[in-house]
Amino acid sequence: MVTRTRFDDSECPVARSVDAIGDWWSLLIVRDAFDGSRRFGEFQRSLGVAKNILTARLRTLVAGGVLASVPASDGSAYREYVLTPKGQALFPVIVALRQWGEQNFFAPGEPHSQLVDRSQGQGLRPLEVLSSDGRRLAPEDTTVHKVPST
Repeated sequence: MVTRTRFDDSECPVARSVDAIGDWWSLLIVRDAFDGSRRFGEFQRSLGVAKNILTARLRTLVAGGVLASVPASDGSAYREYVLTPKGQALFPVIVALRQWGEQNFFAPGEPHSQLVDRSQGQGLRPLEVLSSDGRRLAPEDTTVHKVPST
């Protein structure tokens, strides 16, 4: 059996993030949670993922503080999964992936889903990376600096 490489003590924030939510099932579970899925069966129906894989990913997302397992909102004996503040903070990541996918993986006119502003009924503007003074930044405008321990 292949042992999974862990990055939870890496100095790189990208590596630690990938360690927490970097497989496709986890990202799709988070996407579905933003779309309103809360119960195991809802995630399973939407994703078509095997129950043992879904169980493992949900446990990992709960253990990582991305989702919380809470009593069902209808008072039944079931549990539901809700995004925590840490999970809610993934919204720009999901939007960025969605916009990147729309731009790069669909032919013009090909049907696909679209994220829409509820109050305006319009699609979202493309996300931008901005400097602290509001300038749009490209990759060549940035560099990585190590943050010293305190």
